[in-house]
Amino acid sequence: MTTTPTHTIASATVRPETHLAVLSASEVHNLCAAQNEEIYDVFRRCALAVLTSGADVDDARYLSQQYRDFDVRIEQADRGILLHLTNAPATAFVDGEMIAGAREHLFSVLRDIVFVANDTLVAGLLGDAGSSEITNAVFRILRQADLLHPGEQPGLIVCWGGHSIGPVEYDYTKEVGYQLGLRKLNVCTGCGPGAMKGPMKGATIAHAKQRIRTGRYVGITEPGIIAAEAPNAIVNQLSILPDIEKRLEAFVRIAHGVIVFPGGAGTAEEILYLLGILAHPNNLDHPFPVIFTGPRSSEGYFQALDKFIRDTLGDDFAQKYQIIIDSPSTVASVVKTRADAVLNHRDAIDDAPYFNWSLMVDIPFQRPFRATHEAMKSLQLNSQIPRHELACNLRRAFSGIVAGNVKEDGINAVEAYGPFELRADAHIASALDTLLRSFVADGRMRLPGRQYIPSYTVVS
Repeated sequence: MTTTPTHTIASATVRPETHLAVLSASEVHNLCAAQNEEIYDVFRRCALAVLTSGADVDDARYLSQQYRDFDVRIEQADRGILLHLTNAPATAFVDGEMIAGAREHLFSVLRDIVFVANDTLVAGLLGDAGSSEITNAVFRILRQADLLHPGEQPGLIVCWGGHSIGPVEYDYTKEVGYQLGLRKLNVCTGCGPGAMKGPMKGATIAHAKQRIRTGRYVGITEPGIIAAEAPNAIVNQLSILPDIEKRLEAFVRIAHGVIVFPGGAGTAEEILYLLGILAHPNNLDHPFPVIFTGPRSSEGYFQALDKFIRDTLGDDFAQKYQIIIDSPSTVASVVKTRADAVLNHRDAIDDAPYFNWSLMVDIPFQRPFRATHEAMKSLQLNSQIPRHELACNLRRAFSGIVAGNVKEDGINAVEAYGPFELRADAHIASALDTLLRSFVADGRMRLPGRQYIPSYTVVS
């Protein structure tokens, strides 16, 4: 094993030590066969992303260019499976050995990108399927990743927020995570840096104080976003869903509560997805705690977000969340109490404590939205459609902005054809433009120090 002058490892061979360590000859053959298919490119890009965890990068294309000579190949061996790496990022190694967490994440990529692609049942369910079939596919992927734990549930709290936040907001997310950990709650995030890393970091300290050695730090991502938000080193359970819609459904199915920290377009997308689901008549009786929180300096951010929701969707949508400013212990205490209520409710209706089967998720929230110029321009953003449909379309608008900001395909499309155009009613356009301008002004669209060029334009 040698290190090249460009801070890469010229060649390395690694084998799994946990999942995928025991495979049949047939399973290994299927995995190896996948490297000759289109899925291999996705596997390579995601593998590169997890090996650059901690890098100050939020641009998938930049990462690909920096390590254009990186390669990874799968080999069938008598003891199972080997991965041969060429020109791998040196930051994933110490003294010639791959860091254990990086190896785990690398084989999680193999499991979810390649193995799921070879699961004919999941592949069929991810096609032109109905709502329940898609939910079944999400369940199978999470179960295969060992994210579904039957038995006593201490509560898994999903934390959303931006990768581009300042030190004050980051420290606040750590304190909230610490307070969650003291209450023996586990943490799930989008697995990247910033508000996705802080809660996990705080929870690890609290779990150590409580002598909890089985703390769960769950990261859920998808291939298009993983390069911009590579899994942070604390994540000890990683799952890569096929697309952003399956990722969002996975969040709400396994969550016993959601905490939202300050963020940008991606956080707004997550909020609108969740509010649109909770607004469905079938879900009105579901206890589902949603807390918006941040330090005192972030109060203006939540006021702007609250105003946007009220102006576009109505005051009743704003009743589905609670805003708590500058009080981590209050946030954790409220979430703990309400998470217990969620678990009691699921027990009463005989629903699984580890996967919320009874929550209704309409098919428009499940079908993938591909952010093209035509698709973005065609989104119905007006008051004439039902509000849950408007929430869904606003979610898609923010999803497209995220694609244009950080995803390789989106960046290329914006460079080739100009910014995505969003057409909306005058008052919706005004509310949308005002919120997005505040994100840009606060530096929430890109990592600090990186100039942001809008990937969108809003017209009425």
